[in-house]
Amino acid sequence: MQGLPEYDWGTAPTDQLATRRQLRTARLRPGGHGPVAILRCRACATRPQRTCARPAYLYRRDLAQPVRPMTLAKEAAPDKAMAARTTCPVCRRRFHHCFPLAHTRQPPAVP
Repeated sequence: MQGLPEYDWGTAPTDQLATRRQLRTARLRPGGHGPVAILRCRACATRPQRTCARPAYLYRRDLAQPVRPMTLAKEAAPDKAMAARTTCPVCRRRFHHCFPLAHTRQPPAVP
């Protein structure tokens, strides 16, 4: 698959390779380099002839870089998005529940 080496579940060298989620737990990111190997899921590891339906890409730990620091704009973005979903577009009141996406659009202008 894509010319990358494949590892079965539990056989990858964990001191050298990690998935994106494992890198994120260690406060790291891939740092611009692509995946170097593929980790086959647990169900496909017992069937070597089968193409894995849920592969995980592995990245090198030594090339990983620290995550970028959180900026104020990135921190405020989820709050703004939630405020837009909980504000009535007609009366501009904010509620404790989210409106369906069809209702959060602005009403058409009355001619």
